[in-house]
Order: sequence, then C-alpha cells, then structure tokens
Amino acid sequence: MTASAASGVLAAALTPLHEDLSPDHGLFARHCRWLLDNGCDGLSILGTTGEANSFSREERIEILDRLVAAGVPAGRLLPGTGCCAIPDTVALSRHATNHGVAGVLVLPPFYYKGVGDDGLFAAYSEVIERVGDGRLRLYLYHFPQMTAVPIAHRLIERLLKRYPGIVAGMKDSSGDLVGMVATVRAFPGFRVLAGSDDCLLGLLREGGAGCITAVCNVAGFLAAKVLKAHAAGDAAAAQAAQAKLEAVRAAISAHPLSAALKEIMAGHSGIESWRTIRPPLVRLTTAEAAALASALDRLAFSPPPLD
Repeated sequence: MTASAASGVLAAALTPLHEDLSPDHGLFARHCRWLLDNGCDGLSILGTTGEANSFSREERIEILDRLVAAGVPAGRLLPGTGCCAIPDTVALSRHATNHGVAGVLVLPPFYYKGVGDDGLFAAYSEVIERVGDGRLRLYLYHFPQMTAVPIAHRLIERLLKRYPGIVAGMKDSSGDLVGMVATVRAFPGFRVLAGSDDCLLGLLREGGAGCITAVCNVAGFLAAKVLKAHAAGDAAAAQAAQAKLEAVRAAISAHPLSAALKEIMAGHSGIESWRTIRPPLVRLTTAEAAALASALDRLAFSPPPLD
C-alpha cells in the first residue's frame, strides 16, 4: 500500500483503552504491528470499529501521532477523519496527510438527514479545498445504515470530475454487493473496498480493490488467503477461504462487533483492559462472551499467535 493507493486487506482497527477510558497507545501500536505481520496490507484506524466518534479531535490527533512515532508506517494507514463539523474534518485530514498516510477515510456529515447531493458535494468540496494539499487522497465512507446519509453515484461522478486524483476510492459498508459492483463498473480506477467480509471475493472478481473490515482484527489472515488464492486463479481455494471467513464473521457479528472483537482480543492476549469500551457502547456480558467463545470453538478458529 502506497501513499497514492489503498488496497488489499485492511483491518478496521480496534482502539484499545485503559480502564479509565483513555487510549492505550502502547497496546494500540503492538496491535497494529501484529495485524500488519499477520495478513493485513494496511490499517484503517479511527473508524467505526475503532470508536472514532467517541474520541475528541485532540485525542484522534494524538492517537495518530503516537502510532507513527511507535514505528507503524504512516503509508500503511487510512485513518478515519470524517466529522459532522467541517473544520474538524479539515484539521484531521490535513494532519493525517502531513504524516504521509495512504489516504483518509471520510464519512459524510451525518447529523442532518436528507441534505441531498448538492449539500454533500459542498461539504466534501470544502474539506478538499481547505486542506489544499495535492497529496490528499480522500476515500468516501458509504455506511448508510449508520449515517442515514448515502453516497450516490451522482455525487461520486461530480467529485471525480472536480477533484481527479484526490478523490481516490470508497469504503462501502452497505453490504450491498450488487451496488459495489455497479460502482466498480461505473468508475474505472476508483478503488472500491468492501466493508463486509461477505462481499470480499465477489467484489474481487469484479475488479474491486479489497476490503476494510472489523473482523480482520482477528481474521486478516483469512482475508489474505482469499486475495492470494484469487490472484493465483485458484477459485476453489479462494472460495474455501471465503467460506471460512464468512463463518467467522457470522459468529462474531451475532454480537456488537467492537465489543465482541475486544472480547476475543482479551481472551487471546490475557489483557483484561482489552474489554474496555467507551460508552454508550458496553462490553459483552459473561453469557455473551461464553456464547461467542463456543461459536468460534465450533469453527476451530483462533487468531494468529501474539508476539
């Protein structure tokens, strides 16, 4: 992954916390290095799974600063920078770009609903113009279930025409593979990354760029097997890896994703603080944690060994 392109397997990285709810920068750096060593081409930090909207702008800036200072390559990061307030999005996007990240993943302003393409174009345009940096690579974040603000083809077309080379791609977390494929076909060279593991192989077959998913926090190696087998033309191996990845995702997504993944990491590492999550999210109950562990045991699944 380079500063001009984000593709392959990207984990939507969890953000570990201390018991007082402050970010655990040391554990975060270790987690990120582990992910990069075990199948992930890059990391989308401070996204939905990483509880980005539970952190202040200052906290998000420090998280990125401390991560890069710890030796995690900025060029393999795709941080989330989208906020409701344009000045916050600009500040976070400019700061990330100055670090030399692969790009920034930008939610639309999500509080006001029904604003239409003109409003969204104006918001993204303000961000790009105010950052004012040719190094900026902006990836749209389409997650209508969470934002209730969809990103339509009309908007993508306008942005690509106005900002060629800057607007680089999109994370599509809609779960709609047909829609993702339509986007790939409509905009050659525009990098479409699946936000759902279930869509990975289908999207790759149609020229998609890869995935950015929560489950890659523990199963990035499985997604990497899908990509490797697909690239080698081994359809059977790709389908087998995809099936295992989907089964693991189904077991985990039976519970709130961030809490479930933090529970897995706590059990895998023996670090109790991995279970800490910022309100209003809550950790899994004892019964939920046991059900999750049983489901993964039935699949004979465990994350890669820790260093």
